[in-house]
This record gives sequence, structure tokens and C-alpha cells, in this order.
Amino acid sequence: MFLHVDLDAFFSSVEQLINPELKGKPVIVGALPNSKRGVVSTCSYEARKYGVHSAMPISQAYRLCPNGIYIKPKMNLYNEKSQEIMNIFKDFSPDVQQMSIDEAFIDLTGTERLFGPVEETAKKIKETVFEKTGLVVSVGLASNKYIAKIASGLSKPDGFYFVKTGSEFDFMSRLPLSKVWGIGKKTLQRLNSAGLFTVPDLQNTSLNILESILGKAGADFIYKAVRGLEAETFSDISLSKSISAEKTYSIDLIDRYAIGTALLALSHTVMFRMIQEGYATKTICVKIRYDDFSTHTVQETNTSRISSVEDLYQKASNLFDKRYNGKGIRLLGICATNLENKNEPTQVELFQEENIKRQKLEKTILSIQSNNPDILITKARLMKLEKNDN
Repeated sequence: MFLHVDLDAFFSSVEQLINPELKGKPVIVGALPNSKRGVVSTCSYEARKYGVHSAMPISQAYRLCPNGIYIKPKMNLYNEKSQEIMNIFKDFSPDVQQMSIDEAFIDLTGTERLFGPVEETAKKIKETVFEKTGLVVSVGLASNKYIAKIASGLSKPDGFYFVKTGSEFDFMSRLPLSKVWGIGKKTLQRLNSAGLFTVPDLQNTSLNILESILGKAGADFIYKAVRGLEAETFSDISLSKSISAEKTYSIDLIDRYAIGTALLALSHTVMFRMIQEGYATKTICVKIRYDDFSTHTVQETNTSRISSVEDLYQKASNLFDKRYNGKGIRLLGICATNLENKNEPTQVELFQEENIKRQKLEKTILSIQSNNPDILITKARLMKLEKNDN
């Protein structure tokens, strides 16, 4: 059985945790309101009542919620909290697949002898996270990862939903199409235009007809999804000896600034984990899934090791630009693969001294924010972008 865990409204929840005065208020983490091109990274559930959502232009968020509390991201703090929670998961299972800073799968297969029934283990994980961190998570438990991911989103925040083995088809048949993970606005419009409005409609539609509507990639995905099968493996770039992070977006990303913000957040997560786990790499991979379900990856091995978040972000952005075709993006991922022990000797690099300074700075920032969460330290690139946008 697989448990999918979502860290509810994660960035804003951490902000409310370290500043209790923010609890119950519309907290919006991202750019500040006077930014011309900034976007929302995450917002609290109080802000969502106003229609604010992640990846929304900050100017639009301000129009919807002028009384919101706008906060710049503290990525190192969020990554520290995320890692604290991931370590809790590892106390319950040796197989934890971290998908992004705020999402993970836990394989609970074989844990019954230690912890009892898997549904009780799922509840215990939720309780332990809250007791040790003060944060709440929503979880979905099912026989495959795809169903578990949908289930975790059905009773947010602080939710628990268990789909028993053998009930996957019936579970899917009761969902509105809008709750079928992977179906975006454009796909929904195309299905509706073809006279398909419910999950049972799709369950009764042949693969060939779906292909004529959505193309092969989209049809294959939908055909499996509505039947409760493993429609997504969630491991395309989780290669051996690798650290990866990927995020699926509820709203298709089109704006290049929003895409850059998403890539930067993923770069923070991957680089943070490499520093924490003592790894270095020269090889990175970028994964892109478009709104038509087509998925593309591009990989590159550099002549020198990735030296910092900024370095990883720049290289990932360059790879992205090589492959991007201008369509709406449903998912982005970054993977650092062919990992090496960071203490292993490597060839002397041009600008080595500058890279070493950058690495020391990021370790210092990580340490300061871990011990002093109220201190705000933001990557220079973010500050420059904000300055240029004003």
C-alpha cells in the first residue's frame, strides 16, 4: 500500500507556525504586491477563499485580496522543515520517495508487523508530524500511487482518505472529472466538446476513441486513470544514485517568469538535499510535461560540478529553454544524477575560488535560517528580479 502525503499550504503554514499572529489570516508567500511580474508561490487556505492560488500573478492576487499578508519566500527554512518531516516518514518505512519540497510517497508494504494495519500507520504518521513539527499534512492511502495522490487531495486540509484494494474502479467512478488528477482545463474542454462529462462516460469509452480526441499520450493516461490503474509512475527521473524534485501544477504554467520561479524552487530543494546528504554532481536532468500529456526530458553533463543553487538554476533554465515548445506546462522536474561524494577529489576548476565561496555562503545561510527561522535571507537572484520588476 502507498501513502501519498501533502504538506498542506506548506510555505504559508510554516510562516504561520513561526509567527502565530498570522494564524487564521490570508498569508500569501511569493512576490510583494508592488512587483510587476512576481507570482504567488503558496497561499494559506484563508487566502484561497478570495480566489488566490499558486502561480497566479501577484498583481491579480492583490486585486483579489488587498488585505492579505504578503511575504517573500524563505526557501532554506522551508527545505529544513521539509527534511525534518521526511525524516519522520523514514521512521515508518525505508522506502520514502520525496517528490518535491511538500510532497512524498511512502511505501507501507510489509510494515504491518511493526506498526499494525496500514490505515492506523497512516493516521500515526499524521499525528507524529503534528506532534513533532506543529504542521498538518493530508494523506491518501491506496494500492497504487496514482489513486493515493488523488485521495490525499479529497479532504484537505488535515485530511485522511483510504481507498481499499479492489475498490479503485468504483472510487474513480464517483469522482467529478475535475477531481481526476492530470485532467487540466484544456483537456476537460476537449472531453466535454466530445460529449464526455463524467468519469463513467470515460470508463465506457474505448481507447481508440480517446486517442482520436486527445492523442495517444493523453488517451493512454486517461484510459488508465479512470479505471483506477497506475496511470503515473511518478519516477521518470528518479534515477539510481540521484536526487530529484518535481511538481505538478493545478494551473498550467505559461508565463516565463512563473516557470522561472518554479524552476528556482525545485533547484533549492535539490541543492539543499545534496548539501544535506553530502553529494555533488555534474549531471542534471530537466523533465517537462505539457498540457497534452506529452512528457520530455533533457539531460546534460557539465565539465564541472554544480556549485550552488544559482548555478543549478541557471543550468536547469538553459536545459529547459532548449526543450520548451511554448505549450502550457503541467509538471516540471529537476534531477541531479550520477552523484558523487562531495569530498572526492575532482579536477581543478576555473573560478574554483568563486564556487567555493558560493558553497560556503549557501551552507552558512542554511545554518542561520535553521537556527533562527525569523531571519529572512533570500537568494540574490530573487532580490534582483524583484528590484527590476518595481
